[in-house]
Amino acid sequence: MLKSDVLKRCREIGLIPVLRADSEDQALALASAVAAGGVTVMEVTMTVPGAIRVMRKLAEQRPDILIGAGTVLDPESARACILEGAQFIVSPALNVKTIEMCHRYSIAVLPGALTPTEILTAWQAGADVVKVFPASALGGAKYLKSIKAPLPQVELIPTGGVSQATAYEFLQAGAFALGVGADLVDPKAIANRTPETITENARKYLEIVRNFRSGKPA
Repeated sequence: MLKSDVLKRCREIGLIPVLRADSEDQALALASAVAAGGVTVMEVTMTVPGAIRVMRKLAEQRPDILIGAGTVLDPESARACILEGAQFIVSPALNVKTIEMCHRYSIAVLPGALTPTEILTAWQAGADVVKVFPASALGGAKYLKSIKAPLPQVELIPTGGVSQATAYEFLQAGAFALGVGADLVDPKAIANRTPETITENARKYLEIVRNFRSGKPA
């Protein structure tokens, strides 16, 4: 898939669920539950045991899912993820050499940043979208709106503090898409054998995105 198509799909769905799990099997179950709710973009973090194998299995078994690699801290890890099927790379921080590696492979890259200086540095270094993390630390949606005012050209994905209660407000503030963690991708639901709660929450998030785009109130 072309990088432009990857970014288009992320924007269209409006969500990038962040998969953190205690095992490969749990990660695969989380991915299936999220996808069953209609959200077919997701980020598998490198903190998952066997994360590379999870990406490989998803690439082979679930071609309908757009797989990204998260918590990628260096270019070597980025390359390993790309070779196993990751179609976008996400990091909690800015590493310019990781951006350069993604450019080499024409892969979308979403480095993390928080302050205006970090965000602009990431954008100027070639980030396709900047992950504002942790978004809740400096005021949540209000902070995102403050950043977009002087930097309207910079595409931002808030992550950290995004929930069903705050999602609409983040979209109003100008978010490219929403990075959603445990509020959607909850490993406890898999442990408790209630994956349907994840599926239902995925549908609720998509409804919030649809309501925002159609102009319906939160």
